[in-house]
Amino acid sequence: MQRYSVFAIARQALSWHQGWERAWASPEPRPRYDAIIIGAGGHGLASAYYLGKNHGITNVAILEKGWLGGGNTGRNTTIIRSNYLQDPSAAIYEKSRALYETLSQDLNMNVMFSPRGVMMLAQTEHEVRGYLRTAHANALQGVATEFIGPERVRELCPIMNIDGPRYPVLGALWQPRGGTGRHDAVAWGYARACSAMGMHVIQNCEVTGVTAEGGRVTGVTTTRGTIGCDKLGIVVAGHSGQLAQMAGFRLPVATEASASRRSSPSRSSPAWMSSSWPTPCTAT
Repeated sequence: MQRYSVFAIARQALSWHQGWERAWASPEPRPRYDAIIIGAGGHGLASAYYLGKNHGITNVAILEKGWLGGGNTGRNTTIIRSNYLQDPSAAIYEKSRALYETLSQDLNMNVMFSPRGVMMLAQTEHEVRGYLRTAHANALQGVATEFIGPERVRELCPIMNIDGPRYPVLGALWQPRGGTGRHDAVAWGYARACSAMGMHVIQNCEVTGVTAEGGRVTGVTTTRGTIGCDKLGIVVAGHSGQLAQMAGFRLPVATEASASRRSSPSRSSPAWMSSSWPTPCTAT
């Protein structure tokens, strides 16, 4: 019987992937674009995609200092919901959630959207009052959510223990049309669609400065040279303040790292609570 080393098997596996067509091109930067978007995460790539799809603007570069989807997009919780509180942002959250329902068909890539519903668990009386307030606000905003009691929580997710001695589940804010999706697949789908429209997705291209004349942006300096543009979009999550400072203005926001309470596999939370596990709902 012939034996194979681990390295021989790995070499053979890699050889099977040779010659595959790239999902998106890896071009050299042009001297100038109609628009540059800094940040090749989900939001940056989506911004470019809808510029092309809805407005016909395709002479666009999306610049990423690392690899595509490797920033905040690669660290999110996969949860898709619009059950927030504030009136000014309700419409855009609900529009974003609704886009996921047809996104796989729009991009011709399975983003693994699973509309299994989202429950925000209330385990203190303070949280009950907060989620009731949010449910009422959502009703006024036209966003379909409701506050449900512990027995309904148990019915929707039988695997969940709602009778914990320290923090029993007192109810939940329930959004049936919420769910989960694969953030990496979203980024890849948008990148492939942008590339197919002729846009340039340029990785390993860090922006180090913004050039301007007469109060108007004229381009950016990068680790791969100077690139001109007529319009500039900054879509870099927590680094927005730094990029804005390069452009000569101050954003009235502060960035802080936060530890998410959303359920994920760890020594302190059982694996079945993970948002990627095939439970009938997603609980936070």
